[in-house]
Amino acid sequence: MWSTMKQRIAGFDLARALAVIGMVIVNFKVVMHASGPGAPWWLAIFDALDGRASALFVVLAGIGLSLLSKRARESGDVAALRAERRGILKRAAFLFVAGLLYLQVWPADILHYYGAYMVIGALALSWRSGVLLAAAVAMMAGFVLLAAILDYGAGWNWETLAYAGFWTPAGFVRNLFFNGFHPVFPWAGFLLLGMAAGRADMRSPTALYRIFIGGLVTGIAAESAMAIGALFAAPGSGVWQHLWSSGPLPPLPLYWIAAAGDAMAVIAACVWIGQRWDGARALAPLLHTGQLALTLYIAHVVIGMGVLDALGLLGGRTLAFAVGSALIFSAAAIVCAHLWRRRFALGPVEWLMRRCTG
Repeated sequence: MWSTMKQRIAGFDLARALAVIGMVIVNFKVVMHASGPGAPWWLAIFDALDGRASALFVVLAGIGLSLLSKRARESGDVAALRAERRGILKRAAFLFVAGLLYLQVWPADILHYYGAYMVIGALALSWRSGVLLAAAVAMMAGFVLLAAILDYGAGWNWETLAYAGFWTPAGFVRNLFFNGFHPVFPWAGFLLLGMAAGRADMRSPTALYRIFIGGLVTGIAAESAMAIGALFAAPGSGVWQHLWSSGPLPPLPLYWIAAAGDAMAVIAACVWIGQRWDGARALAPLLHTGQLALTLYIAHVVIGMGVLDALGLLGGRTLAFAVGSALIFSAAAIVCAHLWRRRFALGPVEWLMRRCTG
């Protein structure tokens, strides 16, 4: 799915590895009900990862779609573009079904949402960069509009993060498009943003620098606005009481802008590192981790949390324990991914998706 250019593969795989590690930390914290208040600043800083790792994954997926369709798009080959679109829709269907099955184990699943984003991405393959960016902003604006007319808390038990009525038609549609963990509005906007970024020539130092600085400035500005607003702004009501919240529930505009900027800065930095240290052995374990992201996403719940649950260590833990457990699992995942990729081209779940959609 990625470009055949070695340096770009390295950079994007490195970014996906960082997203895997961030995702593991966030999800371990959520399951253990661990948070930053009262913790040392160096530990509480891990709370800043909430919603960022997942957004990074989706932006990377958008970049991948643009790279996948580049030859067909630039040549104007309608038949080739149609074939690429069919392939994407097959993978979208696989992820959607796999995610619905995975929901039985992990209610905060992103895979079925991911499948929905990819349907939108398939339809947008031939759009120009400016149109993609406008559509990304429209997804964010669409969430604001829905939040103004609908009850964002419908179905939710915020104490347990359980969602009532998910399997009813109304509840399923509401969760998928509006108030789930990663709803289409505004999360599909991250995919569209990535598709626009994927049109840039990241082999160019100038383009890479602009993406990095633009993302960094945007991320810092939005993160600072949320921090200042949380300290001094008057509280709102309903969903708007979370206007200055840096978390993804609800995914209000400042969060979306911050996560988008952070993702672009991280991706640009990773691509630069991949170019600067092309072929470095020290990077190989992380690159292999990024290449097995889908397998590790399943494994961090089934194996990582499964072991902790069997030991009775999942409930009511400190932030230090949650982060420490996540880092231990991440280290083990890096080692296992490296050893696996030395023998096999694809991870187990990646292989299954290839077999089902190839």
